[in-house]
Parts: sequence; structure tokens; C-alpha cells
Amino acid sequence: MRDWLIGAGVAVAIFLALIGINVLPLLVLGALGFAFYTLIERRQVAPTGSKEAAIRHSVHFDHIGGQDHAKRELMEALDFLRYRDKIRSLGIRPLKGILLTGPPGTGKTMMAKAAATYTDSTFVSASGSEFVEMYVGVGAQRVRELFRKARQSARKEGRDNAIVFIDEIDVVGGKRGAHSHQEYDQTLNQLLTEMDGMQTTQTPMILVIAATNRADILDGALLRPGRFDRQIKVDLPDKEGRLHILRIQTKDKPLSEDVDLEHIARETFGFSGAQLESLANEAAIIALRQNAQRITQDFFRDAVDKVLMGEKTGRLPTVHELYRVAVHELGHAIASEVMRPHSVSHITIAPRGNALGFVRQIPESDGYLYTKEQLDQQVVVALGGAVAEELIFSNRSTGAQNDFLQASRIARTEVMCGLSRIGIVAEEHLPETILDEEVRHILAAIEDRTRDVLAPYAEALKAYADYVVSQESIDGDSFRSWLSDCTDDRQPVAN
Repeated sequence: MRDWLIGAGVAVAIFLALIGINVLPLLVLGALGFAFYTLIERRQVAPTGSKEAAIRHSVHFDHIGGQDHAKRELMEALDFLRYRDKIRSLGIRPLKGILLTGPPGTGKTMMAKAAATYTDSTFVSASGSEFVEMYVGVGAQRVRELFRKARQSARKEGRDNAIVFIDEIDVVGGKRGAHSHQEYDQTLNQLLTEMDGMQTTQTPMILVIAATNRADILDGALLRPGRFDRQIKVDLPDKEGRLHILRIQTKDKPLSEDVDLEHIARETFGFSGAQLESLANEAAIIALRQNAQRITQDFFRDAVDKVLMGEKTGRLPTVHELYRVAVHELGHAIASEVMRPHSVSHITIAPRGNALGFVRQIPESDGYLYTKEQLDQQVVVALGGAVAEELIFSNRSTGAQNDFLQASRIARTEVMCGLSRIGIVAEEHLPETILDEEVRHILAAIEDRTRDVLAPYAEALKAYADYVVSQESIDGDSFRSWLSDCTDDRQPVAN
């Protein structure tokens, strides 16, 4: 279009000059118009701040911790872009699409950016929500424009490859017919058409990388070979992965000598990469508030509490309420320590988020399978708070609501996994009344077990709860020292 306008403008200027018209003012206006058109065109190709812009990234796979398996699988798929001649000699068809699945905050977007760096490709990104409009046809047009920009940007940068990254693809890639609005289906149809039309032998070659945490709702046509050929699971990091991420995130931070990153990695079971990054950042912010030169282990401990439960609230419970909260949390802690020694890391009664107190536990290891005994132990810990209140105050409070929900979910899991009295069951054929009856039976039996665990510590717990109120927070070692003294006091004296 630009070349056609230039040619037409030159022809008109020559014609006007031949018939004796002064073309100088027209040339000045034409130059201004051409400059304005060029500026607009560039903004359309790479608009400032737009997620659809072609961006040069310096993110490398070394910058991503805790995803060794996913990185290896992705790099193997990307080698189809890097070594096109070699794979062509073997008759291999390059991949058209790679789907990254996993919980939020696990590094899917960073992996897509690292893929662009690894393959020296132009990177163009968009979010699934950007294609959704109430007007029919707008989403499909934006899909076409996204792929056009990828090809155009790659040619301008002199690159052979382009990566189109679509985040939250479940917004537009859900099963067709599930939405009442026709726009969703038209947008998905256009995306399928674009991926079908991608030639793996042309230059620039386009690879589509998409990310979602809801792969189960994606349309089957999107997941078939020839579209998204590979699905790569980007899961929550294990202990070694969390340690790797913590080392990356604290590399440029002044750490005190008492900081034990391995201990922090054990404490942060279930944390995503984004949460670990926030943890390191919050610890540094706490150090700044305290006017400290280095980040200590205590700062990391407080940062874990903040990431898990939020900032301390302005709520001021009464003295009686604080004492009840202390008894409740000590009930959890005693049950946890009896069930699994050295599991309690920190006890606090400082209100954070929606919680008035909290007991942080250290998992023995990253577990993926659980026996009935392990699940029963988790229920004992969940019921420990309410049972401790009952032993000390002869009543319970509303503070155990979430504990009961957690205990019920675990008991339900036991039933569904065939670990209850009724044996192996199929959830869809199990009457709700039988399920509820079995869950109540499991909880009643474990409640009695929890009472037997806590009863010997009832008298000592009363005095120690006052100490917890005065201190607000205590660490696991101090708690274990008190619990050990209580256990020694209960041992019979040898004759």
C-alpha cells in the first residue's frame, strides 16, 4: 500500500509540473502526509504497551527454576525450529502448536518468552480475553491480525521464525456450543483455520504457544495433532525446584548468614514460582521497614505468613478472644507434633487476612500418594483446634468452621478412594445419604481419637496459652521444648 501511494504521488507531481503548476506546496504536504502514515503504520505493527506487540525478550531458560522436566520437553519441541534442515532430512513434520498447562504462577508465560530467545524468534503475545467482543466478527478479525503481525514483524526483523503466544486460551478455546454468544465460536473457528493454514515449510515459520490452567474445557478440535501437537505440564515445583527458584530470586539480595534457603523451601510446600518470587520480595520489604541492612530468617518467616494469609489486619480481638485463639492454635500444633514429630514450624495469633491465628507446618516431603493413616492424621490435626477449645472452655466457637470443611473434604476423599468401611465405590452411583453417613462416621471416630491425643496436655495447655498471648508468635523449636517438658512430666518415675 505504501509503495503504491509513493508511485501515484510521484506520477501526479510530474504531471502537474509538466502542465506548469507549482508542485512545491504539494510536495511539502505529501511529505508530511507520508511521515504521518508511516508513524501510524508503525504504531499498528507494534503499539506501545499492547500485549500483541512484537517484543525482543532476554528471558532464558536458566532464569526459570523448578521446571526442569517441562523445560527439557519444551526445548526438544523447539529444536524443530532451530534445526529445520536436519529434521527435514528425516521427514519429520515440525510442530504447529504447543500447549502449556498448569496452575497459575508456575512460569508458563516466562517459558514462552524463553522459547522465543532460545529459537531467536519474533515474539508476539495476546491474552484470550482480548479476542472477546460482543460484536460478531471482531474476535475473528483480531485473530487474523495477530498472525499477520507475527509474519510482518518477523520479516522486518529478518528472522526465520515467529512465536505467537496466547495466554488464557481457555477464554476463546472452550468447547463450542458451551457459550450462548456466537462470537466465541467464530473466534475459535478462525484460530483453527489459521493453525490449519500455517505452512511448516514457508518462511517465516510460525509456532503457536498457548497457556491455560483449564485444559479440561478446551475444544477437542484445538487439541488434535496438527494444531496443538504437544501438551506440556508446567506444575507446582517440588522441594528442589523451590530451592532453585529461591536461589534465583535471592541472588541479588543481601542475605544474613542465618538464612537457610533449604529450610524455607521445605516450609513453602505448594508454593508456585510467582509466590516464591513474592516471598523473596516481601522479605526484602520487611527488612526495609525494619531499616535492616540484611534480610534475616525471621523476615522470611514473616514473609511466608504474609504470602499465605495476607497482611496483618487492624482487628483488635479482646483478651478473652486472644486466649481462645491461642488455645485453638495450640490444639492444632499439639496434634500435628504428636502425629508427625518436628512438623510445627511457627505458631502465631496475629490476625492476618481472614484468620485470627495460624500454625505453619513443615511437610515431611512432597507427597503425591496418601495412605488412610496419613489422611486420618490430617483430620486429627484439623479437628485439634475445636477439640482443644472444648477441653478448656467446655464449648466451641465459630473459629473452627474452615477446619471442619477441611476435615470433611479429607473424609470424603477417603470414601471416594475406597478407604472406608463401604469399600470400593463409584461416585456417580453412590447415594448422597450413604456418603454423608460414612463421612460422619469417619469424623466421629477421629474426633474421639483427637480428644485422646489432647487430653493429657489440657492442664499444661492452659498456662502455655497465656505465654503465647504475651508473645503473639512462637517458633517451632520453642513449642517443641515446652511439649517435651510436658511429656517428661507425664512419664512414670522409675523405682
